[in-house]
Amino acid sequence: MFLAPTQVPSFATADLPAPVPSAEYRACPVTDIVRLLGDKWTLLVLALLARRRYHYNELHRAIEGISRRMLTRTLRSLESDGLIDRTVHPTVPPVVEYGLTPLGETLLDPLSALAGWAVDNAGDIATARRTFADAHDNQAPR
Repeated sequence: MFLAPTQVPSFATADLPAPVPSAEYRACPVTDIVRLLGDKWTLLVLALLARRRYHYNELHRAIEGISRRMLTRTLRSLESDGLIDRTVHPTVPPVVEYGLTPLGETLLDPLSALAGWAVDNAGDIATARRTFADAHDNQAPR
């Protein structure tokens, strides 16, 4: 059984076994959601659906470079996790529409906080990456 949100320790203070068992890491709900959000198209799909509901073809046109297969896989994954819903309208031909579920809407605040942090710190991260690359370009191969 998972802890209630008010019982979850801070990310930085959570007790972790040493070493962390790989099965426990894979089963962790935080690892699971980070894996989902790390998928190439998930954040973009969620950002679009946060604005309004989309028909499938509208969503496909709104995301440059995504194949229909990848869009379908991304939508099915988000639907299976309960973050979006799929509505089929009984028209000829059928029209399929996607939108965030109430659970999906609860993800918007944490994602917004992460996005804000990323934007605020993008310059520092870019500088650190350049510094790291410069320092390691001058070293012998490992």
